[in-house]
Amino acid sequence: MPEGDSLHRAAQRLQVLVGEQVEVETPHPRAAVKGLAERLDGRRLDAVEAVGKNLLLRFEGGLVLRSHLRMNGRWRVEPRGTPRNGKPWLVLRGAEQEGVLWNGAVLELVGARGAPRLGPDILGDPPDFETMSARLRSESPEREIGDALLDQRLVSGIGNLWRAEALWEARVSPWGRLGEAADEDLHTVLEAAHRLMRSALTGPRPPRRVYRRAGRACPRCGGRIRSAPPGDNARTAYWCPECQK
Repeated sequence: MPEGDSLHRAAQRLQVLVGEQVEVETPHPRAAVKGLAERLDGRRLDAVEAVGKNLLLRFEGGLVLRSHLRMNGRWRVEPRGTPRNGKPWLVLRGAEQEGVLWNGAVLELVGARGAPRLGPDILGDPPDFETMSARLRSESPEREIGDALLDQRLVSGIGNLWRAEALWEARVSPWGRLGEAADEDLHTVLEAAHRLMRSALTGPRPPRRVYRRAGRACPRCGGRIRSAPPGDNARTAYWCPECQK
């Protein structure tokens, strides 16, 4: 699943269209029925920003288009007129470049504020760790830390990959309860997620230590990395039970 750093990279690429009056097409039938092209075609694209796992495209007239990529969505920026196979969900065509959304999943016009129910963005500059921690503390003390970190109402932008890696960096178990975690531990997890994701945004992604490495040796203590629940779905936890207590 694309995570917060992927959305920030997409927002950076789409900046080439900001300030242009764009032609808007929705070739995919599931996008066409939304009537987006009729509402947006010919309008100026004023801004593109990533908020958590959402991409918000702000058009003149106060219209805001929200894109959420779910599991398989992808944004591409290509030279205008690039041949392509298949039907993308959305094409934003500028004078020289085109923004193309494949497998759009969630694509909708929202209010001017965009996504008001989201928690602070883990990639915020600077990150609002105080509010993130307060939102985590507002949850049931019995809630597992790993589960809470994926709740976009509390902290936006963290997905399964960075949840696993941040918890490993902080030596915190995904199964620990919020009510049992020290404030310092929560801050350390959030700081690790921000640092790792910021590093991935500005350069190559850091190497994976535990994510999808079940059965291998932990690079820190040599313990056996585990995964649960069984399988490899989007919410499978990966951790080292020896050094993540």
